[in-house]
Amino acid sequence: MDALFVNPSLSALNHPQKLLPTTTSSPLSLSFHLHLRPPHHPHNLSVSATAPAVENHPQSESDPPQFSNYDEDENYGEVKTIIGSRALENGAGMEYLIEWEDDHAPTWVPASLIASDVVAEYENPWWIAAKKADDRALKEIIESADGRDVDAVDNDGRTALLFVAGLGSESCVRTLVEAGADVNHHDNGGGLTALHMAAGYVRPGVAKLLVELGADPEAGDDRGRTPLDLAREVLNATPKGNPVQFARRLGLESVIKILEGAIFEYAEVQEIMERRGKGNNLEYLVKWKDGGDNDWIKANLIAEDLIKDFEEGLEYAVAEGVLGRRDGEEGKNEYLVKWADTEEATWEPEENVDPQLIKEFENVGGREAGVDFAKTPLSSNGTV
Repeated sequence: MDALFVNPSLSALNHPQKLLPTTTSSPLSLSFHLHLRPPHHPHNLSVSATAPAVENHPQSESDPPQFSNYDEDENYGEVKTIIGSRALENGAGMEYLIEWEDDHAPTWVPASLIASDVVAEYENPWWIAAKKADDRALKEIIESADGRDVDAVDNDGRTALLFVAGLGSESCVRTLVEAGADVNHHDNGGGLTALHMAAGYVRPGVAKLLVELGADPEAGDDRGRTPLDLAREVLNATPKGNPVQFARRLGLESVIKILEGAIFEYAEVQEIMERRGKGNNLEYLVKWKDGGDNDWIKANLIAEDLIKDFEEGLEYAVAEGVLGRRDGEEGKNEYLVKWADTEEATWEPEENVDPQLIKEFENVGGREAGVDFAKTPLSSNGTV
């Protein structure tokens, strides 16, 4: 850690000298180890005194006109304090808004040019609160209106949201997202998002909340793994039959169910093609009505009646339209269906007929059996 000096001649120093504070402070090094990567690549959350230089961040159009960007050819006075922060594009580093002891306008300065003690004094409370998943402390800092970027990044490009998601704090996740945190931010240590953290650390409650708050369940990391892929990978690596691991496996299965539900929630099945696996691993190859690629889907995500029909060997056929209606057994409606692959129309109970075809039949003035079917217009293709 750089030594801390009060330097009376600081105002005469230019780039690349570091900007030093006028008061002393005790920097605190934090450590938060993640185990989603091999142990010889630990992810440390720490304030580094040797951060690499970064390019100057273009001044935002939203910056007040009295703020300026750092100019290496300009002389600056002594640092008074940090009054704001912002993350660089793609989490490449940080810039801080420096208030000077003299009357120089506040200036955005890259973190690499600021003494680590100055940065630590400003940043440590934030990262300590994130590491401890201290919702109250996070709220106090946010409400203090200290100009802080809630998407501030550490040396690995991780935001506070990624940490609290991994720690399983639903209250902290909600606090940060409501304050404007990016739910789909990717870190620079593997491309992980907050949803990856919730999946890898088995936090079903956080995973559900993040999905509700707009997190993308199909966002891939640097290896192309979605949060669902990661959860399945961790589940496959978790021993079966071990009482110690039982709760973990249950939690992972819950995370997987949440993510599968988020991905396939609005897809409509046309038919089931094949099956594989058994028990919790039972899956069916599904053909979608919207023409998307066939997918292997867990049994618990598919309507029970579709599975029942498939298991009983019932075949699917394409209907051209409904030609008539009559009262069936127990007063239930039956419909005369014209099929695309056969000349003979058949009477089918209402539950076997595509509701859209029935609706179209009713809209054109559907009549009871016995009408002149040749004069009844056919509907568009549908599936029964």
